[in-house]
Amino acid sequence: MAEYGGHGGRREVAGEEEMEMTAEEAAAEKKLKERQISWGKLHRVDSLNLEAGRVSAISSSHPSKVDWKATVSLAFQCVGVIYGDIGTSPLYVYASTFSNGIGHKDDIIGVLSLIIYTIVLLPLLKYVFIVLRANDNGDGGTFALYSLLCRYAKVSLIPNQEPEDRELSNYSLEIPSNQLRRAEKIKEKLENSRTAQVVLFLVTILGTSMVIGDGVLTPCISVLSAVSGINSLGKDAVVGISVAILIILFSVQRFGTDKVGFSFAPIVCLWFLFISSIGLYNLFEHGVGVLRAFNPYYIIDYFQRNGKQGWVSLGGVVLCITGTEAMFADLGHFSVRAVQISFSGIVLPAILAAYIGQAAYLTKFPDDVRDTFYKSIPHRLYWPTFVVAVAAAIIASQAMISGAFAIISQSLSMGCFPRVKVVRTSTKHEGQVYIPEVNYMLMIACVIVTLVFKTTDKIGNAYGIAVVAVMLITTSMVALIMLVIWKTSIWWISLFFVVFGFIEVAYFSSVLYKFTHGGFLPMAFSAVLMTVMGIWHYVHKQKYMFELRNKVSSEYIRELAKNPSVNRVPGMGLLYSELVQGIPPIFAHFISNVPSIHSVLVFVSIKSIPISKVALEERFLFRQIEPRDSQMFRCIVRYGYNDKVEESGVFEHQLVEHLKEFIRHERYILEGGPTEQTIEPVSVEHSTVQVRRSSSSTIQSEESRQPSDRPNVSSGSIQSISIPKLINSGPILGAEEEMQFVQKTMEKGVVYLLGEAEVVAEQKSSLVKKMVVNHVYSFLRRNFRQGEKVMSIPQSKLLRVGMTYEI
Repeated sequence: MAEYGGHGGRREVAGEEEMEMTAEEAAAEKKLKERQISWGKLHRVDSLNLEAGRVSAISSSHPSKVDWKATVSLAFQCVGVIYGDIGTSPLYVYASTFSNGIGHKDDIIGVLSLIIYTIVLLPLLKYVFIVLRANDNGDGGTFALYSLLCRYAKVSLIPNQEPEDRELSNYSLEIPSNQLRRAEKIKEKLENSRTAQVVLFLVTILGTSMVIGDGVLTPCISVLSAVSGINSLGKDAVVGISVAILIILFSVQRFGTDKVGFSFAPIVCLWFLFISSIGLYNLFEHGVGVLRAFNPYYIIDYFQRNGKQGWVSLGGVVLCITGTEAMFADLGHFSVRAVQISFSGIVLPAILAAYIGQAAYLTKFPDDVRDTFYKSIPHRLYWPTFVVAVAAAIIASQAMISGAFAIISQSLSMGCFPRVKVVRTSTKHEGQVYIPEVNYMLMIACVIVTLVFKTTDKIGNAYGIAVVAVMLITTSMVALIMLVIWKTSIWWISLFFVVFGFIEVAYFSSVLYKFTHGGFLPMAFSAVLMTVMGIWHYVHKQKYMFELRNKVSSEYIRELAKNPSVNRVPGMGLLYSELVQGIPPIFAHFISNVPSIHSVLVFVSIKSIPISKVALEERFLFRQIEPRDSQMFRCIVRYGYNDKVEESGVFEHQLVEHLKEFIRHERYILEGGPTEQTIEPVSVEHSTVQVRRSSSSTIQSEESRQPSDRPNVSSGSIQSISIPKLINSGPILGAEEEMQFVQKTMEKGVVYLLGEAEVVAEQKSSLVKKMVVNHVYSFLRRNFRQGEKVMSIPQSKLLRVGMTYEI
């Protein structure tokens, strides 16, 4: 027996929700019934589709008008959070580039020309004006690019894409051009190629790993470079002071980006004022001839004169754009306009002035290249600049730390990272997060790297690899987005990919040359992180596929309704599962061991959608489980990767209110409604009723379109049980009575039934698979957060249901 389902509309009432229909509503209902409807002739409709469709016209939650006051405030915070890294690069760029000294004075002009055009082409042109546009509803980073692609094409490795998801107001993508045929071909190839999907996933987690690696290397090199201004105290003292500063830095992260940004921004603004003023002083003091570097001819001249050594020196030049990726990774903390204004108006002029001034100084004092920054400071400004430099270096670390938090938060929603606690640190800016476990892991790694390497030389070699690798990945993924989503002209895409790809490949080849001199460090970090993320995602996917293959069939539920040995206990039960396409096998396992269920049972599936936020009115989707008098429902709760999981009390209230709303409209559709092929929405006071008809001639029930109806599983032994009718008191006849029953049931208490699935490899599996699943994954699951903590389930309301999955 297939299921009836539907949703006729939504009713919003200011103040208390009205339980009785108004006269206008009654008249409208009577008018509909007068059309002599025969609902029995309708095809069976999936209520989840209708439920999703009713709010598809809701506008995006992002305001269309620019609030300039808020934008200026965010631009000010940007300075304190994003640009500390790229702003403190003048501390060490020339020293890293001329590691063997300056051979020819014109080399200074050549390197300055390289610095100028690298900054203009990559941070300014590529990121500020192009890459920032590839944001995912305001969020940036590697996973934001991946989520865009997953939303447009079915390239996610977990098969939980549902047609209902595309009805979300934030889900739609604006497609600005008409290159449709090419985009559809690429999309089809991506969806049909398992290899392409795996490669895309691996590239994404590689980029994520590199950004997290930046979160380790940035604090080390920035703080060590700044503290080196007191080298007279000795290397050990510099290292000790640096470690102490790093510990303090990570300790203040819990206050959040908002507070940290406002606190740090004045210091970084002062830093940019210092370096630009000192740069202009040196330019006019030591000669304006270095301005010849704006002529790109000096780049060619530099390489002709130095050959291989000039190519090797690119590993030092690339450090002038460290922290560039933070502009994109941290975008969720701010806004595109704020980043564009702050970089173009404050950061770019200041750092160019600093590099030009240092180059002018070096033309007179080339032997000071090992300590260019501090040597070029006028004597009276030395100590004030030193103090501000140390403060700015501390802040420089903030950019990639915040970026690491943001990108891990996104990866959690895709099932690509072990569960960790994500703390939303701002009520005003939804993307600002803090992750305690990751924060302390980064702190420990930073302290170890600082103590082992002690100087910036080897850290600089490692840093360059991480920086350029992330840029290459971003270039490739943005080019793919241009092809399949933006549908940009192939000539513009080719220009973007060739120009920026050539520059980044040249830099990447140079930094790889120093692989054995510290360059292996980010690769080691990335290998560890990719292994963790890859294993977690693989087992997560296999676990989902197991539940999908062994879900409980509709026949099993109907048999459950006929057996007199199962009692209904007072209260509401919420059984959690990740399965979005049916009832999980753990339910039958539970019934076979504990033959009692609650008066109202809701199968709750928490689903992460590849968008930043899901509006509350679009979050809950319900479906009635047959037989109708069983009082069992399926519920999909959709969250974006920036949505906060509510506390249990708030969540229960939201779920019950949406369930009652679903019952009201479900009952309304069953009792009567229009049958015309095209149905006009009927507006009444406080309510809009709208019913959609599918364009398809046959709409399958949920059971018929699911891949498997097998009631048995290989573990946990779901047995065929004869079970009594669940509601002995008979069905609830009216919508109001049923809604009151649900409300009273909730008031008697809500119990959370959480499946504890122990995942093990099958006996016939290979040794490698057994090691990965039985030991590595098991270790990660035990040592990271458990499901009830992530979903804010109180222990007093929690009932665990254990089962073993063999994959």
